[in-house]
Amino acid sequence: MQTLTVSLIQGDTRWLDAQANHDYYAERIRALDGKPDLIVLPETFSSGFTNDVAKAAESMEGPSVQWLRKLALETGAVITGSLVIEEGGRFFNRLIWATPDTAIEYYDKRHLFRMAREHERYASGRRRPVFTLRGWRVLPLVCYDLRFPAWSRNRGNEQAEGGMDYDLALYVANWPSARRHAWRTLLKARAIENLSYVVGVNRAGTDGNGHPYSGDSTIVDPLGENLVELDEREQSSTLALDPAPLLAHRKRFPAWLDADAFEITL
Repeated sequence: MQTLTVSLIQGDTRWLDAQANHDYYAERIRALDGKPDLIVLPETFSSGFTNDVAKAAESMEGPSVQWLRKLALETGAVITGSLVIEEGGRFFNRLIWATPDTAIEYYDKRHLFRMAREHERYASGRRRPVFTLRGWRVLPLVCYDLRFPAWSRNRGNEQAEGGMDYDLALYVANWPSARRHAWRTLLKARAIENLSYVVGVNRAGTDGNGHPYSGDSTIVDPLGENLVELDEREQSSTLALDPAPLLAHRKRFPAWLDADAFEITL
């Protein structure tokens, strides 16, 4: 594992205007200091979190995925965030992982937010991929997934460095201000219980449904300490993550060896 430099882009996503969001987030990405390895955008960064899937949805060959490919190639970084994607007549809240060599991987949001009727319009994901970057294994997750620790569980892997199947859990979100305490608390809990770094990137501003967002994007270390803490403003932050403290903590405190075994039914 090498040092992994991560940039958080906490933006005020424009409502149902993909081109405006491309312009807005491209400007913020190009203004980043240094040379990040991973750039993280919020959930549904091209549209805002909406159930108007007919207006928001694109295909995997559509302009937002192509925009991600172009920016990843330009910056030399992996760029990730979620989009509303239509595929086979179904709609997905899909996290896209765009690499500098223009390859695309993805994760479909598993847990759909029924309080906003997301489950009535979107299909649930059935895969739990782990992506690799600079020797780090990254588990991609989306917003409401944060409330389900079994899905985020860092499973034992004795063949992997550090003995676990991921090193960083990544949550992209549109998490409203009304539930900000839960957001901040659960991100810390996921880091502590899974002996991993956690990155959480939320949006800022107020969306087209009138819901305000408090930002609170963060990077949490395996002990539950915030290494980056953003407030409610539109802003960005970049931090280099050192794998040595993570590996040392897992060696010193291998709680995963005592974890209960179980299987998740998809």
